[in-house]
Parts: sequence; C-alpha cells; structure tokens
Amino acid sequence: MTTNVATTTRDAVLVEHVTKGLGLGNRALSHLPPRLITGAYIVNTGVSKLVADEETAKRLHGMATAAYPFLGKLDAQTFTRLLGAGELTLGASLLLPIVPTALAGLGLAGFSAGLLGLYLRIPGMRQNGSLRPTAQGTPLAKDAWLLGIGLSFVIDAILSRGDDAR
Repeated sequence: MTTNVATTTRDAVLVEHVTKGLGLGNRALSHLPPRLITGAYIVNTGVSKLVADEETAKRLHGMATAAYPFLGKLDAQTFTRLLGAGELTLGASLLLPIVPTALAGLGLAGFSAGLLGLYLRIPGMRQNGSLRPTAQGTPLAKDAWLLGIGLSFVIDAILSRGDDAR
C-alpha cells in the first residue's frame, strides 16, 4: 500500500482546520470522546444532586462523612448542593473545548481521587485484606477509570507541551 504525500498533507491540514475551528488548537482529537462522555456523565450526576430529596442528601452526606469526617460540619442538603455544583462545574470544564485538557484533567483526577478515597475508607467496600471490591464497593471502584482518564489528560499535556506552538 502506498501513501500519497499530497493526500496525507491535505488530511493533516483538514484535521488542523477542524480542530482549530472547535477551539482545540492542535490538541489531539482523541481527547474529545473521553471529555464528552465523562463530562456528560458528571453533569448529569451534578444535576441529580442539585434536585436531590432529603433522604438522598442524607445518604450521600453519610457516606462522605464516613470517609471524610470534616464534612460533618455541613448539613446534608448544603453538602449535596455543593457537591452537585462542583460536579456541574467539572462536567462543564470537560465539555467545553475552551478549557485546556490539562486543566480539565487535573479537575477530573482530583475529583476521582476523592471518590476513590470513599472506596478505600468506607467499611464493606473492599474484600477483607484486598483492594478487590465487594458487590457494594463496585460502583465506587469503577471511579478508578475516571482517575485514569484525568491522569492521561495531564500526562499527555506534559508530554506534548509546545505542540500547539508549532
């Protein structure tokens, strides 16, 4: 199979034109799927927390204070609304291409590290003497994927520093 240099150059120019039109500069298009999927998911969970009933707020607050006792200073509704607002902000940063991927990745990594803290600190989430989740812990353990995505964004930004200047 032979590669036509003119076609390759034309394709590269087209990709560059499209990405700049989206406000992405020369950033990899491969960032778009995880940004859109995780951003939409996190926005949705944020919206659900903003309209959470009292019982849901108490359950979320109880889990959070079990792992992070200092959160007990907040009442359940306030905590849940703040969490929802934070999730909306993070989700929007992932969805909006004007937010640099590295910055959105830092936010995602920090947020997911906090979620993994719940997994590690709340009794019954892990099998005894193991990092393997119990059935109850699986929903929190899956947040390791979010951490991986966030760290990948940050690492990619560090490794490709200066690519946009070319």
